[in-house]
Formats: sequence, C-alpha cells, structure tokens
Amino acid sequence: MAHQVVHFEIPAEDVQRAVQFYSRLFGWEMEEAPGYPDYYMFDSSGGQELQGGAVQKRQPGMESPVNYISVESVSQMVGRIRELGGEILMDKSPVPGMGWIAIFHDTEGNTFGLWEDDQSAA
Repeated sequence: MAHQVVHFEIPAEDVQRAVQFYSRLFGWEMEEAPGYPDYYMFDSSGGQELQGGAVQKRQPGMESPVNYISVESVSQMVGRIRELGGEILMDKSPVPGMGWIAIFHDTEGNTFGLWEDDQSAA
C-alpha cells in the first residue's frame, strides 16, 4: 500500500467566503455534503494521483503542513490570489530543473502552495 494522501480539509471561519475563494481561483465545484452543514466537498484530483511529499525543517510562518496545488501558471495564479483577497507569502520561485512554486495564505489564513511543472526552471 502506498499510503497516499486521499483527502484534505480546509478550516474556515467564513465557510462561504472560503468556498467562493477556491471555486473562483481553481474552478473547483463544491457541494454541501448532505447531512453536514457547512461541509463542502470537491474533487481536486483531476483523475491524477499524488506525486509525492516531503518532511522539512519547520520555517517561520510555516507552522502546519503545506499542500501544493498543480497549476498551469504560477505567475497568473499569484495575481489571481491577490485579486481574491489571499496573501502571497513566497512569490514565484524556481525549483531548478523541476518547476516553479509559490506559497500563499487563503482568505481564512490557511497556508497552501502552488506548483508548476517546468524542467527549464532555473
């Protein structure tokens, strides 16, 4: 068994605000789970499996696990996050030979990352 991450939950003070943020940012279709008020479910996998994970030394401002979301353009998403009320913690940065990352807070203060595949990143 690969022990893959199969589900994650995003805590929110204002559930509707968070639903709107992620729906508008990533196009995730969210539906309230029957019998679970203020619990909206969505499928972000796009039919793909998780690519991997890492353990790293705790950094200031990175006090909890960070989930990275695959995007076509980190640059475009950074602008979109700002438009939707998120905060960029680490702007677009290269992972040489692999791709680009950025890290942000959503409207609820949760930390997430963006990932763009690009083997020419330097």
